[in-house]
Amino acid sequence: MGQHAGSREGMKPNLAADHSSQRSLTPMFAAVREGERELAVIGVLLAYVAVWTLYGVLSKGSQDVHFDMAEMVAWSRELALGYPKHPPFGAWIAAAWFAIFPVTDWAFYLLAMTVAGLALWLAWQLFGDFLDGEKRIVALALLTLVPFYNFHALKYNANTVLLPLWAATTLCFIRSFEMRSVGWAALAGLCAAAAMLGKYWSAFLVFGLAFVALIDPRRGLYFRSWAPWVTIAVGALALAPHVAWLVAQDFAPFSYAIAGHVRSPAAAAVSVVTYLSGAAGYVALPVLLVLVAVGLHRDVLGDILWPPERPRRFMAAAFWTPLFLPALVAPLLGSKITSLWTMSAWTLLPVVLLSSPLVSLSHRAVVAIIAVAVAVPLLMTAAAPAIAIYVHRVDAVTPAAAQSRLLAERVAQEWRKVTDQPLRLIGGNGELVYGLAFYSPGRPSAFPDFDLSTAPWVNPARIILQGIAIVCYASDPTCLATAEVLGLTGRRIEVRIAREHFGEIGQAGDYVIMIVPPRP
Repeated sequence: MGQHAGSREGMKPNLAADHSSQRSLTPMFAAVREGERELAVIGVLLAYVAVWTLYGVLSKGSQDVHFDMAEMVAWSRELALGYPKHPPFGAWIAAAWFAIFPVTDWAFYLLAMTVAGLALWLAWQLFGDFLDGEKRIVALALLTLVPFYNFHALKYNANTVLLPLWAATTLCFIRSFEMRSVGWAALAGLCAAAAMLGKYWSAFLVFGLAFVALIDPRRGLYFRSWAPWVTIAVGALALAPHVAWLVAQDFAPFSYAIAGHVRSPAAAAVSVVTYLSGAAGYVALPVLLVLVAVGLHRDVLGDILWPPERPRRFMAAAFWTPLFLPALVAPLLGSKITSLWTMSAWTLLPVVLLSSPLVSLSHRAVVAIIAVAVAVPLLMTAAAPAIAIYVHRVDAVTPAAAQSRLLAERVAQEWRKVTDQPLRLIGGNGELVYGLAFYSPGRPSAFPDFDLSTAPWVNPARIILQGIAIVCYASDPTCLATAEVLGLTGRRIEVRIAREHFGEIGQAGDYVIMIVPPRP
């Protein structure tokens, strides 16, 4: 890694657009040296995280945290090398975060946007290898206009946690390939392993980057160096504990993925169309802004899509391959894919759009693009309270998403009437249980749908020792019947819960609570 400072300039393409660095930069970065510019970018990203966190708190003020978010927190309370649905990295991050921060909505949205902000900072570092001056600043602005870095990022889950992991893996891999540095190679292996521990979807990134290295004309230099073998060794070593867990658990997460996403080849082919069209829709705004600023010329488009220079062509291949590889594989496996899973694949998009020496941005275009990037979060935050009111009035979320906090308070009250022991377990409908566990005091464990396979941290002995609060939809007799079959009986209470937002009562939900006290 020590050689990076001296080698990095050598890996930059000789862009004709580099003359932009000699013009005055945009106002917010004018007259600053490189070190000061880095601090300025960090300040801008901190403000970005703060504004979008405020948007999340305000716009979601009439609802509780999403099911996926609450599920991740429930897993984080049972630290393990893996979970029945996903690998563990997202839960590990949540565990570390909530060891410091309170278990509240605002803290969760702050975590979600911190993850997105870190991804943007890593992208900024990568942009510096290919873009200079105003183009680098515009690239960062363009990436903030991709909704995966704000609207979707607010729902922290196994997809959003990949945002910084894919960015870090791509950054380290490109530098390790260009410089054949052992340090960057080790970091590439470590980041790739972390990405795989975030979600197995990252296999497309790993195989994609490996394929790009194999087809590049400089592959001989790369594979004769230590770099690729260090990357493989470090990545394999970092993944080994999880692989051992997978074998011991009979590859349970793979079974979940197959059950949830494997379809017929025809259905998989249809999903490829929606995958590609949806992906294009997600990045339409930044792409259109660049095309309007540059103009639609055949030579420019060709140079953007497949550059002639080796460093830029390698970069473009590293962008396109992980993005399109799922579309090629899905029909062969009969697997349904969705455009939402492209979330982590857009780090290099601004470099693809701007790195061509044929792409020249006027100062007016630069200011306009940055103005749009600044205006969007400010306008959305101003509109956030109205969004929350609208969601509340039209009942746009499920009862579990609207009433988990209130229902958790009622469960805690009923629990205290029966026992003075802390509430350690909550079971019942899976849609309810994770949210209740998130909002209940004492950070209890979740036992969704009374399924031991999805909650291996629960066993009959623990239920007897700690007791359990059971919550079911009143309209779902199967839930309580399952509890009774398992011998879980106790005081039963029927409740109706409705959320109030700015004096307006929302849709009510009917529930049955059963308190099974501890029996030491």
